[in-house]
Amino acid sequence: MVLRLLAALPFIGILLGVPFVNRVEPLVFGMPLVLAWIVLWVVLAAVIMAIVYKLDPTNRAGAQANEEARS
Repeated sequence: MVLRLLAALPFIGILLGVPFVNRVEPLVFGMPLVLAWIVLWVVLAAVIMAIVYKLDPTNRAGAQANEEARS
């Protein structure tokens, strides 16, 4: 359940957060705030998906099976 909520964060951040930051000023690293917000969430999405992958018990079971098959 927690993994599904964690995986939903990028969706919430990009789609539901944009109306709240939809303005040009202030500039963040030379980008309008809305563009910086989207770039931030794209990077965070990759990090969050890596965390979900590491915490998913299905992936751990598959890794253990691969280790046993190699031995």
